[in-house]
Amino acid sequence: MQLPQAKRRHRSLRLAAASIGVVALTSFCGLDIQSLTAAPQPDPLGEKTGGDTTVYATGRNSFSFPAANLEDPERTRFVIGNSFFKRNWVEAPASTKARDGLGPHFIARSCGGCHVQDGRGEPPAIFNRLGDTKDPTVALLIRLSIPGKDAHGGPRHEPVYGDQFNNAAIQGVKPEGRVTLRYETINGRFADGTPYTLQKPMYGFADLGYGPLHPDVMVSPRIAPQIIGVGLLEAIAEADILANAADQAAAPGPIKGVPNTVWDAPSGRMMTGRFGWKANVATIAHQTGGAFQGDMGITSRHFTNETCTPAQKDCLAAPSGKSAATQGQPGVEIDDKTFDDVVFYQATLAPPARRKPNDAQVLQGQALFAQAQCATCHRPSYVTKEGPFPHLTSKALNGQRIFPYTDLLLHDMGERLADNRPDFGANGRQWKTPALWGTGLIKDVNGHTRLLHDGRARGVLEAILWHGGEAEAAKDQVLQMKKADRDALVKFVESL
Repeated sequence: MQLPQAKRRHRSLRLAAASIGVVALTSFCGLDIQSLTAAPQPDPLGEKTGGDTTVYATGRNSFSFPAANLEDPERTRFVIGNSFFKRNWVEAPASTKARDGLGPHFIARSCGGCHVQDGRGEPPAIFNRLGDTKDPTVALLIRLSIPGKDAHGGPRHEPVYGDQFNNAAIQGVKPEGRVTLRYETINGRFADGTPYTLQKPMYGFADLGYGPLHPDVMVSPRIAPQIIGVGLLEAIAEADILANAADQAAAPGPIKGVPNTVWDAPSGRMMTGRFGWKANVATIAHQTGGAFQGDMGITSRHFTNETCTPAQKDCLAAPSGKSAATQGQPGVEIDDKTFDDVVFYQATLAPPARRKPNDAQVLQGQALFAQAQCATCHRPSYVTKEGPFPHLTSKALNGQRIFPYTDLLLHDMGERLADNRPDFGANGRQWKTPALWGTGLIKDVNGHTRLLHDGRARGVLEAILWHGGEAEAAKDQVLQMKKADRDALVKFVESL
């Protein structure tokens, strides 16, 4: 690992990006960007968010297009993976052998049930004063653990309900229960006197199917994020992620991001995490296998067991599916080829191009984004290398100048956002910096503007106001901004 060289390269990029927001600010500061970076800047405004993979799309299907530079055979594979990503799995035994094996416990019947239109989920609706919801928490899953670590250093599962609370089950099996949700209102004011309100979610459990939860249970809600560009994020060099951490450690100020080191089942080793709300997953393949197993109860090569615990006798006795067996791979419910196609589909989903990057208000917001030091964590740009599993992605993703706006590091975000649940190296106050690309299209795709790890923020400005810890000073700058500046800042983020 040549960290010094990577670090020098990263610092040159930060001169062109983090210190001034993004390279588009030449009109504000008169810098010659080409002289500051070793790599060429074919897209100084970052309009082509995914380099040559970028698609120009708006509307309901914005997140569902393949990378623009895929070859025809790869587009066919994309379509096949899409079909298994979006269609429902059914209970076993069933005549539909290619898609049976749902459950015994689950929260969704398909990958697309959580990631609707490959987009972002939202918290369930609330239908009464107590905050109990009759709406299944499909796009909001609840992680569970107790103090201690598993064999790989990850969270120790809750002994009766496992690592995830599942509110649905097949016939003859009890659901684990029901998630309850209510909100507490937090009031505040900007420096100019404009009031604002935030909604703090309060979670609980009802109708528990297998008795009480462990007295020391730790609970963490996680909303399903949009999955555009995940293959490009996987292709960011590990050295660049480590260089982000090294630069922040060496710089003055409170921002000190750190990488998470996590177990990756497909590769059988510890790797740097880059997916999940706490960077608790290293590869798309692991994320996909874990989601098939945990969210739908579908077993695969590296996730061979149902998530039933010893206390769940009905779950243990439920029948298994035969879909993989029909492809000559008995013992699991999705065969390797189908699984790999689903991974390929996700890896090659294209990020949409930015909208109106030359707009005067957007450029003003871009400068304010840099001024508030948002670009330190939300690093604008990288050049991709190659992902860890070339057969699960496309060479078309390699060597692309991309603009995801993330450092892929963990940051202490303060007590108000804390879930107090460790996850590998992440502590209970740390969250991974999410990529910002596609933020402005979530409303088009999913009909809402919910942000943060549990969807508590009802838009970009609320998401900023929840920031604390290492980001407290950045949030304070936003609190001091006049309305026109706040609007410009939001306009910039929504252009990404």
